[in-house]
Amino acid sequence: MNIRLVFLASALALCACTRDAPTPSAASTTTPKQAVDDWALPSVAGAAQPDLILAPDGRLLLSWISSLPGRRHALQFAAFDRAGKWQSAPRTIAVGNNMFVNWADTPHLAATDDGALWVHWLQKTAAAPYAYDVMLSRSRDGGANWSAPIAVNDDGLPVEHGFVSLWPAADDSIGVAWLDGRKMGGAGHGSGHDAPAADGAMMTLRSARFDADLARHDESELDASACDCCQTGAALTAEGPLLVYRDRTLDEIRDIYSARLQGATWARPKPVHADGWKMPACPVNGPSVAAVGDRAVFAWYTAPNGEPVLKAARSSDSGDSFSAPIEIDRGTAVQGRVTVALDARQAWILWLREEAAGQSLWLARYAPDLSRELQRQRVATLQGRGRGTGFPQLVLRDGAAHVVWTDIVGGQPLLHGARIASE
Repeated sequence: MNIRLVFLASALALCACTRDAPTPSAASTTTPKQAVDDWALPSVAGAAQPDLILAPDGRLLLSWISSLPGRRHALQFAAFDRAGKWQSAPRTIAVGNNMFVNWADTPHLAATDDGALWVHWLQKTAAAPYAYDVMLSRSRDGGANWSAPIAVNDDGLPVEHGFVSLWPAADDSIGVAWLDGRKMGGAGHGSGHDAPAADGAMMTLRSARFDADLARHDESELDASACDCCQTGAALTAEGPLLVYRDRTLDEIRDIYSARLQGATWARPKPVHADGWKMPACPVNGPSVAAVGDRAVFAWYTAPNGEPVLKAARSSDSGDSFSAPIEIDRGTAVQGRVTVALDARQAWILWLREEAAGQSLWLARYAPDLSRELQRQRVATLQGRGRGTGFPQLVLRDGAAHVVWTDIVGGQPLLHGARIASE
């Protein structure tokens, strides 16, 4: 994606200096900070664009793209077992000069109950700067070998496809949602996003299911006008997969919407909250969702009055309805790039800030219904600035948060990890 668009909130964040620590919500009962323990990762310098998931067997799976001068991009992964050890040296999934690598539109892993692993990445298809497909591959043997990849989008057009979410659709199949530029033709793609085609067509949101043989099923268009380059997110609820994304109206309102898959049909998308953020360019800042049973928690970035705000809301009915949002953080230092996790005891929210002194990574814990803030703290102070630090990752295992983020050290990206136990 052409992420050179600089939206107002980011510009303000880079030049302003605000309070050092985000203020807890009024309903908080903040407890003492928890220990942040270093979590050594198997990646080396040049690694960025991380993804982190919890597999059904309890392993943590970490993927990243290794990009070193003079070498081809390599998509790699490693598994962290239940005993607290990395199982083996990193394994390479795909390598190639035509791999499209971007700070915001990153590959994702998924695991299904049959033991298979799934992965997607972006692949250039033409000389145009932003012509690439979403590629999908499956491993039957824990990642030692991977199938020949297929294109998730089958339109064959040299346009943008990306910002993917993956979820287990059955024991042996995967659900995929992605942003799809097939209706935009070439509009805006040489000089930037957000320009609709001559007939008014915009970026769409599509989904499909792929079985163990990578055969396509139930492809559909969920939304005919989605924000061009914001991440999508997905979680499994008691009633089925729940998808969140940033919508885009003809009036340039870019609020967060959700849709739930009911059988083979998506329910009509609905706003999580009507922020009314009118924004003429893509903020490159998508929402996050996590779910346990029929409970779901959403977190997102918005700036309806010109001031960045990080919000969260909950649902107690698998996404049929949503609570009024609470405010997590506010001010020009708020970068967003948020991710959320949920278990039976608490909701965890991880996000980035950037002030005059640099970037920092923050973690807050809330009651599962978001009624009380339990604790918040700075996880890390980063050397990197701007977009190079990408999007941090957060996964819960056995009541502890595992966090991965990108920093820029000596001009090279480098992944860092931390483990934070709950009280």
